[in-house]
Amino acid sequence: MLSVNTNVGAMTALQFLNQTQTDLQTTQSHINSGLKVANAKDNGAVFAIAQNMRGNIAGYSAVSDSLNRGISTVDVAISAGQSISDLLNELKGKALAAADASLDTASRNALDADFTALRDQITTIVQNASFNGTNLVDGSVANFQALASADGQKKITASGQTLSLSGTIVTITSTATISTQSKASSMVSTINSSIANVNASLAKLASGVKKFTIQSTFVSKLVDTLTAGVGNLVDADMAVESAKLQSLQVKQQLGVQALSIANQAPSITLSLFR
Repeated sequence: MLSVNTNVGAMTALQFLNQTQTDLQTTQSHINSGLKVANAKDNGAVFAIAQNMRGNIAGYSAVSDSLNRGISTVDVAISAGQSISDLLNELKGKALAAADASLDTASRNALDADFTALRDQITTIVQNASFNGTNLVDGSVANFQALASADGQKKITASGQTLSLSGTIVTITSTATISTQSKASSMVSTINSSIANVNASLAKLASGVKKFTIQSTFVSKLVDTLTAGVGNLVDADMAVESAKLQSLQVKQQLGVQALSIANQAPSITLSLFR
C-alpha cells in the first residue's frame, strides 16, 4: 500500500539503523576501554563477580607485602644469628688457647682482651638486628606474625630467639672472662653449649622464613591466577571486536541507504496522478 501519511518502510529502516548505531557505540566502547564489561550496566552479574575478585586481589597484595616484610625481618635475625655463631667459634678458640697451663700471663691477658671484645660484639649485633622496628633476637618478640589470607584472619608465625648474653641460648655472661687458666677451661664447655643452642635457634628461624617464602610464592601465583580470571570475565576480545566494528560500519552505511530509499517511497505516489 502506498501512503503519504504512514511510511512503514522508513520506520522499519530507522529501527534497524538505530539498533545498528547502539551496537556500534557498544563495540566502540569495548575497543576504547579494552573491556566488554566496564561497568554494571554492561553485565551486572559478571561485574559483581569481577569486583569481588578485584577485592581479593587487593587483599592478597597486602598479604604479599606483609609476607615480604616478614621474610626480611627473619633474614636479618638469621644474619645476626650466623654472626653470633661465628663469634662463638672465635671465642672458643680464645678460651682453648687461654686454657693452656703453660701460657704466660702476658699472652693470657692478650687473649682475654680479645675475648672481651668479641663477647661485647655479641651484644652490639643483638641490639642492631632490627628490621622495620622488629628485633627477633633480643627477646622483645616471642612470635612474629605475617598475614596469610586476604581476609586477614589467617597468619603465619615465626618464633623469636633470644640470643643476648646471659640468656638460656647464649649462656656466656656479660662479664665472662678467660683471665685465668681455670676460667678459660670452664668457659670452653659454656661456649660449646652456646654454639649448639645458637645453631638450633638458627634452624628455627630458617624454618620460619621458609614458611613465609612458600606462602609468598603461593600468593604471587594466586594473584596472577585471579587477575587472569578477571580478564577472562571482563576483557574484550579485540579480534572479535574489530571484526564486529567493520560489520557494523557496513550495516550502518546500508541502513542509511535503506532509510533514504524508504523516505523516497511517498514521492512515487505523485506518478499515479500524472
